[in-house]
Amino acid sequence: MLRLYDTASREVRPLVLRQPGTVSIYLCGPTVYGPPHIGHGRATLVYDILRRYLTWRGLQVRLVSNVTDIDDKIIARAASEQRPWQEITTQYESMWFQAMGALGVERPTDVPRATEYVEQMVAMIAGLVDRGQAYVTGDGVYLDVEQIADYGLLAGQSLDEMLAGGGEREVFGAADKRHPADFALWKLSKPGEPAWPAPFGDGRPGWHSECVVMSLDLLGEGFDLHCGGLDLRFPHHENERAQAVALGKRFAGHWMHNGFIVDAEGEKMSKSLGNVHNLVDLVERVDPRAYRMLLLQSHYRSPVTVNLDSLEAATRAVARVDGVARRFAPSPGTADAEVLARFVAAMDDDLNTTEAVGVLFDAVTRANAAADRGEADLAATLAAAVFEMAAAVGLELRGGEEIPAEALTAAAELDRARAARDFATADARRAELQAAGWVVETTKSGTTLRR
Repeated sequence: MLRLYDTASREVRPLVLRQPGTVSIYLCGPTVYGPPHIGHGRATLVYDILRRYLTWRGLQVRLVSNVTDIDDKIIARAASEQRPWQEITTQYESMWFQAMGALGVERPTDVPRATEYVEQMVAMIAGLVDRGQAYVTGDGVYLDVEQIADYGLLAGQSLDEMLAGGGEREVFGAADKRHPADFALWKLSKPGEPAWPAPFGDGRPGWHSECVVMSLDLLGEGFDLHCGGLDLRFPHHENERAQAVALGKRFAGHWMHNGFIVDAEGEKMSKSLGNVHNLVDLVERVDPRAYRMLLLQSHYRSPVTVNLDSLEAATRAVARVDGVARRFAPSPGTADAEVLARFVAAMDDDLNTTEAVGVLFDAVTRANAAADRGEADLAATLAAAVFEMAAAVGLELRGGEEIPAEALTAAAELDRARAARDFATADARRAELQAAGWVVETTKSGTTLRR
């Protein structure tokens, strides 16, 4: 059984399914006001790996991931560029899914957009006002967090502790709030801003309201797993949860959060720090599979540094696995059961991809060694396990590629020179191939080339 760290209970515990054989997951998606950065890529890849693994284990997965297509940042960008806000959202949503496709991320089962759910959000907010859980001010509608007994559960702090931790900083909108931690459910519109009708005044929903409405509508009460980056734990996810509690609804049964992408100094990469790498540019510069490999080699809750050095190392790691695909493709047969059992044990232990990838590379080494010794049956079962494990985590393997005749000729000359112990000629041919952009790999069975 898969065991995951649960942010709410602060322990690794079994992922208990509401309906056996089916997993319901909600993942907070992008706010589409700019190009996606590599932090976005980590979140989507982590949960793509989880989704693929669950599917590989035979479970039916429904993944809902929203698109925030109305937000203060979208309005600000539209104003600065003097363009309709809808153009901004259309442009960057398209860019988002192009980048995700390049990373090999499967499209979510459902992709609800905030603007499609405004009417339902208005109804929810009106219900909270009627229940006395929310109140209307001169600039919108706020949730009264003091009425939520366990507010701060995901942050691991009580309301009083969070307030004390704020020091003397200015609290946005404090003049209109009953409590500094109260948050906006609805924002009254200013002149020139997009607005929707509501009984408490024309305006637009606050960011924290859309996900609770969408998840409950599409997945229902008590859905299995709510996911997102660690930075969303508080206030976003806590505020989602607070609204569900205020409504008397059962919300997510399990909370999962991935760690940050950090720079060389260990700082979280964010737009405010100015050290964000554009994900679109990254996938054009390196093999996108290298980013998946880099994250597989790290635990999902640990910080990860992404730079050219770490991506180049991950690219070499991908090439090692590709070598099995070239040598044993298309599929060598029945997978080694003991290897797969070790892989499953690692993955079931809080999605420990670090250990699971170690199992994969051990199988790569053993498959090649067995083939070199002429132990074809053993090599085939180990190689089949490599194919299975790669598929389970969404790592696409690439075997043969179109290689020009002149490159193949040079590789053959290299092999003949080695056989004749003419190492000067062999080294010269190797250098020529490398200068032409080929990675040259020589084993007992001969030389192979790849870009």
